[in-house]
Parts: sequence; C-alpha cells; structure tokens
Amino acid sequence: MSMIKVGDKVSVLDEPLSGKVISIDSDEITITTEDGFDLTFSKQEVVKIESGEMTIPSFEEVNKNLQEKEVFKKKPKRANPRPKERSLPPMEVDLHIHKLVKSTKGMTNHDMVTLQLDTARRQLDFAISKRIPKIVFIHGVGQGVLKEELRYLFGRYDNVRISDADYRKYGLGAMEVYIVQNPQ
Repeated sequence: MSMIKVGDKVSVLDEPLSGKVISIDSDEITITTEDGFDLTFSKQEVVKIESGEMTIPSFEEVNKNLQEKEVFKKKPKRANPRPKERSLPPMEVDLHIHKLVKSTKGMTNHDMVTLQLDTARRQLDFAISKRIPKIVFIHGVGQGVLKEELRYLFGRYDNVRISDADYRKYGLGAMEVYIVQNPQ
C-alpha cells in the first residue's frame, strides 16, 4: 500500500466519505471532505485513491488493519436493526388537567372534562393521520368519569381497539388505544 501524504485524495473505510489530506499527525490524518468539512481519522481508517480508482489493499494488509482496529474497540459495532412497529414505544398523552392548563381557576368540572376530551380527540386524530400505531392516554384514577367518557369517545371510531395500558408502568390510570391501519 502506498504511503499517504498531504494533498492525496483518500476514502474513509466504513464511511461514505472521501476527501483531500490536509495534515498528517503521528497516527491521525485530517482530511477536507468534498462537502468542505475537516475531519480526523486514524491512519487505518483511510485508503488512498489513485487516479480516480481506489487502491485495493491485499488480504494481509486488510487483516492486519482489522486486528489493529479491534484492539482499540471496546464494544463491537452492530448495525442497529430498525425496530418493528409493535416494539416502538407508544405515543403518550397525559390528560391530567394540570398538564393541559396553567390554572383551573374559573373552570367547572364540565369545562375540564370537555377540554380533556377535546385534547384526546385531537391527539387521536393526529395519530391516525400520521399512522402512529399505539397511543397511551393517561387519565388518572379519580372517580372514573373521564375514563368512561374516553371509552365512549373511542367507541365512535371504527378503526381503534381499546385496552388497559401496562399496569406495571401506568397502574390503573391509563388506557392504550391501538389504531388498526388497514380496517377491512
């Protein structure tokens, strides 16, 4: 493998980056990317590009570089698989009145429940429009008035399924709404 010097074009291994070498320190090389960013990498992370084509290192050189790289790694990098829809954390909507308004002064119980139901309806419509599969509505324990009103509200939607939320996390004060994306 040819020596890399200032002014050479290099490509970064394991990254879709390439650029021009602007400085070389003992074990580090600083490059200016094609986008104009100055980035520093270890010498083992870059390869010289000769005449528009990358120089392909021999198997021995690659193996040696990999072994040297693993000495510095504490944890092996793994590709983060995209989580499945069902394992995504659900959207949470806290309907406690003190979370919705600064002060309840001058509000009747009816006003408060109406505000909570309007908030729940807006959030559910938002989730449906954005194709969010699950929402947890935190209503609190109380006397159960809001909980019953929410059940009635959600019952008017054809594409939702209602269940109690995870007891370990929310106790008895929350319900989970699953939105069926493709109702038959």
